[in-house]
Amino acid sequence: MPMVVVITRDVEGRYRGFLGSVMLELSAGVYAHPRMSAGVRTRVWAVLADWYGQLGRGSIVMTWADSASHGGLGLSSLGEPPKDIVAHDAMLLVRRRLADSRPPT
Repeated sequence: MPMVVVITRDVEGRYRGFLGSVMLELSAGVYAHPRMSAGVRTRVWAVLADWYGQLGRGSIVMTWADSASHGGLGLSSLGEPPKDIVAHDAMLLVRRRLADSRPPT
C-alpha cells in the first residue's frame, strides 16, 4: 500500500471536504495518505473524476508509487494546465505545449 498524494487547484469546496475526510490536508489543496490501498485509491479517483465531469473547473493530480509504471510513479490528472507526461529512458518527463509564436493577424 503506497503513499498517495492528491493536489488540487482552483476547484470547488466539495473536493476539499471529501479529500479531507479520507486524507490528511498537508497544505491548501495538497492531500496525502501514507498507506492507501489500490481499491480505495480507485474509488477516491472515481468520485473526483465524476465530480470533475459535472463541474469541470480547476485541476486535480493524483500520484502514488507504482513499480509497474515508468519511473515507478503512477499518475492520474484532470484539467489544466495542459501537460503531457512521457516516458523516456525509464523516467518520466513533462512535455508542455508551446504557445503559438506567430504574430496575430
